[in-house]
Amino acid sequence: MFGRKKDQDSGGSVIGSTTIEWESQYKEGNIMWKVPRLIRLNDNIVIREDEIATFFRDGKVLTYFDKPNRYALTDFNAPIVGGLLKFFTGVEQAAEVYYLQNRYIDGKFGSQGPYQFVDPVLGIVNLRIFGEFRWKISSPENFVNQFVGTFAMQTSDAIESRLKEQMVLLVFNAIGKMKESGMKITDLASNLQNIEQVVLSNAPSNFGQYGLEINKISGLTISLPDEVQKAINTKSEMSVLGVNYMQYQAGQAMTEAAKNPSGGAGSMAGLGVGFGAGSGIGYAMAGQMGQGMYQPPMKQCQKCAMMMPVSSNFCPNCGEGQQQVAQKPQGVTCPKCNTIVAVDSKFCSHCGNEMKSG
Repeated sequence: MFGRKKDQDSGGSVIGSTTIEWESQYKEGNIMWKVPRLIRLNDNIVIREDEIATFFRDGKVLTYFDKPNRYALTDFNAPIVGGLLKFFTGVEQAAEVYYLQNRYIDGKFGSQGPYQFVDPVLGIVNLRIFGEFRWKISSPENFVNQFVGTFAMQTSDAIESRLKEQMVLLVFNAIGKMKESGMKITDLASNLQNIEQVVLSNAPSNFGQYGLEINKISGLTISLPDEVQKAINTKSEMSVLGVNYMQYQAGQAMTEAAKNPSGGAGSMAGLGVGFGAGSGIGYAMAGQMGQGMYQPPMKQCQKCAMMMPVSSNFCPNCGEGQQQVAQKPQGVTCPKCNTIVAVDSKFCSHCGNEMKSG
């Protein structure tokens, strides 16, 4: 009972007196150990530096020993023992003894259910938390009264499970308070240490009632859903590039198209997309979108197919000089109504006048 390993025996006769001690091989991994027999008047209790012995009866602690020594329960003059003698009048009225660890213990915690964080941009995001904490029994009386008397917990695992649940609740409360102060999902990574400090500051009021002291919080990790983490990573890249979401998406799409040769090199070249050109045209188009969808007249590089303004004399991608191509007339004037019509028109589209060739 009260251990992960097999309990040791009583250490002596069940009927007569004996020396009670918590053997070292039974302490590892255990928070406390219940002596498997009632304590009698002539017994001896051995306490080491890393132990506390509590005398428990009728649902409450009578007293406890926290100083290393051997305590003989026959010394009527010992003040700490003398107060117990009135309880040692028979087997039915004798007290139980629980040994407790008197040192800091390291533990881990993690949320089994998600914490729903409402973000103004991303909406409801389910968070999961993990971390480590260091704790110690600060009040043996409160500890045993709560866990043994109130909760009737029978194992160290049950006690540790309760502590981990309380740690998760403290972290959730800390995140909630910081969210009310304006923290967003994208701010979580930079605020992990601040969250740990908030948890530590609130720990005494939450764990003090159990007779516990939380000494340290470390390794706090807040896990985000994959799609949310991807969105945060995208936002970081946009910030570095100095573009908005539409510009970023356009640039990404064109860059990926440039990297994919499966669509056919000829068709891609026809669109003005080589590897270098793909990145250039992608973000160039994104920049044009950000400026109100306006696109100036463009022409294609005669060497690498990079698209560029018609006024460019050299390609910004490969440096090739661009020969000036004579512009074909856009139309002719009707001699009757002065309407501009297509060069190859036989009749005016406005007045029906026959257009003479030549």
